[in-house]
Amino acid sequence: MAASPANVTGTGLMEGVTDHINREVVESLAADEPQWLRDRRLEAWSLYERTPMPTTRLEEWRYTNLSRKLKLEELVPLPWEERSFSPESAPARLKDAMARDREASGRLVEIDGSVAWVELAEEAASKGVILTSLRKAVESHPQILEELLATEALPANLGKFQALSAALWTDGVLLYVPKGVRLENPVRVTRWTSQAGRALFSRTLIVAEGASQVSFVDECVSEDLDAQTLASTGVEVFARDGAQVQFVSLQRMGKGPFHLSQQRTLAGRDSTLDTLNVGLGATTARVDLNAQLRGPGANSDMLGLYFGDGDQHFDFNTSQDHVAPNAKSDLLYKGALDGKAQSVFRGVIKVHRGAQGTDAYQTNRNLLLSERARADSLPNLEIEADDVRCSHGATVGQLDQNHLFYLMSRGISRNVAERLVVMGFLGEVLSRLPLGGVVEKVTEIIDEKLHG
Repeated sequence: MAASPANVTGTGLMEGVTDHINREVVESLAADEPQWLRDRRLEAWSLYERTPMPTTRLEEWRYTNLSRKLKLEELVPLPWEERSFSPESAPARLKDAMARDREASGRLVEIDGSVAWVELAEEAASKGVILTSLRKAVESHPQILEELLATEALPANLGKFQALSAALWTDGVLLYVPKGVRLENPVRVTRWTSQAGRALFSRTLIVAEGASQVSFVDECVSEDLDAQTLASTGVEVFARDGAQVQFVSLQRMGKGPFHLSQQRTLAGRDSTLDTLNVGLGATTARVDLNAQLRGPGANSDMLGLYFGDGDQHFDFNTSQDHVAPNAKSDLLYKGALDGKAQSVFRGVIKVHRGAQGTDAYQTNRNLLLSERARADSLPNLEIEADDVRCSHGATVGQLDQNHLFYLMSRGISRNVAERLVVMGFLGEVLSRLPLGGVVEKVTEIIDEKLHG
């Protein structure tokens, strides 16, 4: 692989901003950008200002009180600046995260919201694959960004935080896979956050053209931070007709951050677009995932796994949006909670009028390891067609004492027995997406949390 630094232009963005997220911040970001992007940012900011902050009166935010969980007015926007990265001198936790990865078709490292390092296999590059900083892509691939960035998949008018993301992103990732190109190894992205008390905004745009194949693994990492920090990511994934795409988000930040991820996937005719969201870190984490099945024969497996302890709070808001007939989606989210940890799952299967032959399933299961832990699950169906197969279910339970007794009767200590039961419970999710290196890494991290 040939490594290249993320050479991007421009410095001093957002200088002088010390205590507010405001229009001046947006204007400074847009100052040297093309007119189409400047207009898009300012329109997004206008939508942000006009949209009320979500409250617990809204169904989608009923169990996550933002007035307590997020002090947005206290956060300082983190400016883009050119950053360097060296694997040898990286912080220990970042170095460890990358050391556990396996082979890759491409690698990208983002440091505090700025892309610092990009590496793409020569074979992939020779086939027309593009992996680059989103800031750099504004100049090098404007036709892709003008058509697709914050337009069709994750536009600013979807909500308050979607508008904020479209207005304030400073950098991110563009991955483009041409028609018929198949990448056998994943593209791996590692995001490192180190500055407490800041708000950073990043975007990811993935375009897989017809009959292509790609896996994308996005890992967010940080140390424990001594002040609340907002790490906001917007993800847009396009799987054209016949494409096969796997998107994995692995969030294992330290204590302190509020991790906010807005994801939207668009699956074309006969495509497969699978997602896996793993929530292990951060003090509060919110994922909004909308999977839209737009073409007949489209298929989407939506997998989620989370393990919380202490006072961690996870909130997953998902939507299986069936627009086209004869498409299939299958959602499985499973979580284990210890200490005073809380989880929220809200899932909707929406079948539009005319989407006959829809096959959709939704399952959320929770395992409570402490009497103080709590899980709320709200599965829903909205069906406007009559020839469909749809079902949903949710469970919340405690450790099965019979399973523990069985293991302990064979000489296994209670702590080890509990770990085995938890790993067996969560392992079902990982077995559904056996992506190289991901299963092993997640298993190791969960085992470390179980060891305390």
